[in-house]
Amino acid sequence: METSALLTRAWSLLSIIIIVASSISLAKASDPPTKEIIKGFSAKHDDSYSQFQPLLSDPTGIFSLGFLKINSTLLDLAVLHLPSSLTLWRAMPSNPAPWTGSLSLSFNGSLLLSDPKSGTVLWSTDSNPGDRVLLLNSSNLQIQKTGNPNSLVWQSFDFPTDTIVENQNFTSYAKLFSPNQQFFMSLGTNYFSLYMEFGQGRSSPMYFKHTALEAKAEITQGGGPIYARVEPDGFLGLYQKEGPPADVVAFDSFNLGLHVFRRMTLENDGNFRAYYWNNSAWILDYTTVQDPCELPTTCGPYGICRAGEQPECTCLVNGTDGCKETSSGDLCRSDGNNGDGYSVVRRQGIDLANKDLLGFTKMGSLEECEGICEKNCSCWGAIYSNTTGYCYTMDYPIETVVEGDDSKYGYFKVIVQGGDGKKETGRMDKARMALLVVGSGILAVAGGFGAYRIWERRRREKGEGENGLAPGPYKDLASASFRSIELSAHSFRKQGP
Repeated sequence: METSALLTRAWSLLSIIIIVASSISLAKASDPPTKEIIKGFSAKHDDSYSQFQPLLSDPTGIFSLGFLKINSTLLDLAVLHLPSSLTLWRAMPSNPAPWTGSLSLSFNGSLLLSDPKSGTVLWSTDSNPGDRVLLLNSSNLQIQKTGNPNSLVWQSFDFPTDTIVENQNFTSYAKLFSPNQQFFMSLGTNYFSLYMEFGQGRSSPMYFKHTALEAKAEITQGGGPIYARVEPDGFLGLYQKEGPPADVVAFDSFNLGLHVFRRMTLENDGNFRAYYWNNSAWILDYTTVQDPCELPTTCGPYGICRAGEQPECTCLVNGTDGCKETSSGDLCRSDGNNGDGYSVVRRQGIDLANKDLLGFTKMGSLEECEGICEKNCSCWGAIYSNTTGYCYTMDYPIETVVEGDDSKYGYFKVIVQGGDGKKETGRMDKARMALLVVGSGILAVAGGFGAYRIWERRRREKGEGENGLAPGPYKDLASASFRSIELSAHSFRKQGP
């Protein structure tokens, strides 16, 4: 009986412990994030959260700052639009931290994301000291210094990642990068433009440009840099100073009187799109690049885009899955050195979608245009126009190639070895094996033909030629046939890529 009573008490105690632990866990999961961060704040990352660990909320509860899981294994400090779980801002978009790391966010005048175990600082606002951190109902994260009045020390609106929201000033000192870091958007003196981003010290070619019309206000030289802002009325305005905009990029919902939350995002395909939230979904409101063939991602590296309702893609160079991938390698040396360097592809009837945004040089011939690219170790290709003599060189991996008229000629370098070294080496080995087999076959044919000529000579010496083929005409036929083969091979070499 005593044993039974002890077991009963043990089970009761265990049940109480389980209930209390569950209550603590539920309380922790349901604890609302704070509305204000003050000096001395510190929060550790808890990887038991499946996707997002909230730390700070705006007054409406629509936006939240917290630890966000990126691609299942990584972590970043982010501001989310909670109804849609959409990320509006990130602290480290190009270099997120491991999700399972021992990270913490602290505030002692500046926000600091660090790894206490290693003492590594991953990110900081690096600003003058403030007194508190707030997340406004605009999604703007601010560090303020309290006083009369309060003063702004730092704000996330000055450091956008891939998105700008309504009433956020996007300045010429900032850039928007797509989440995959392959494209960016920035402002010029009187325009905004989209660029490809290749990294590794390569140039960033422009593939779209919108110049201000200056219908309502002029942009004056020396009047200061321009800035852009998504307006509640449904347009992107370009300004040099407050007042009427120098340009209006109208959305589909322009002047419809909608009271909605708006944003513009540079997306992974390289397009810059506007959306508004209708309380249940994001509605597409504007697309900057209307022609898919003007986007580098439509057909990708070494792809050729044919415009139409549904654009079609073909390849300049085939790869293992679609067109050849862009790789690094030697652009100074052709492939005559044990397969190193590059091979050349030539194609007539192609053009560049973004050629009007690139510089050109007037040349006297196609050969001269090709020669300039051939001698330039940073040149990936060139397009030559027979009608204008313009030569457009590409100092970036081959993108935005489209179909053109027959007056346009393309010259493209294709890396033989480099980033795809093993794959390319395998292809070269197969090519060498094929050449070896063909060469062996030619030698065998030549040997057989020589043996036949010796046998024929012996027949003639024995007087057997009268009953066989006439020696004279056969000689001529043989000579003509082999010359035709030789000319055909020469012609093929001339016409090859």
